[in-house]
Amino acid sequence: MEDSTSTSPICPEGRISKPTKTRDGRLIINISSYIPFYLLVLNNALSRGSSQYYIDTFGIGIVEWRVISMLAIEPRIPASTICQILSLDKASTSRALKRLHDLGHLDFEASKADTRRKIWWLNAKGYELHDRLIVVALKRESKLIKGIDPEDLETLLKVMRIMKDNIDHFSYKNA
Repeated sequence: MEDSTSTSPICPEGRISKPTKTRDGRLIINISSYIPFYLLVLNNALSRGSSQYYIDTFGIGIVEWRVISMLAIEPRIPASTICQILSLDKASTSRALKRLHDLGHLDFEASKADTRRKIWWLNAKGYELHDRLIVVALKRESKLIKGIDPEDLETLLKVMRIMKDNIDHFSYKNA
């Protein structure tokens, strides 16, 4: 990472490891240094393991947990805010909200101007489930970061925040 006093170029031009390699004269992805590969593998492994455990233990999946977590962080928000912050699609978010409401974990208030627009929040039963789920989520995070130097972890968080900001400027036209 570059700071304001560094003279080395910033990524991608100053990158040390390369995201590609050549095999049989053809440029291919080098998965040992291609960042989206690691993000994908980590996300898939974490989501798959979490979702199955959450379904078996709590009766909800990973998308529902993400919605519960978001509503604990920021109560009384519309589905569109959940979609935007968590980068979830509208259909998944809508299904999760409906399921959580049907299970008695959420309450909502419909807009008088547009009854399709609802403001959602966790009720007491929802917070009780949240409080049980967060313990599991934090244990899983602890296992994930086991053996990482605390300074390296802070650097990783800094880098991920920068990548998050960068991805916020992507579009399907300039991906």
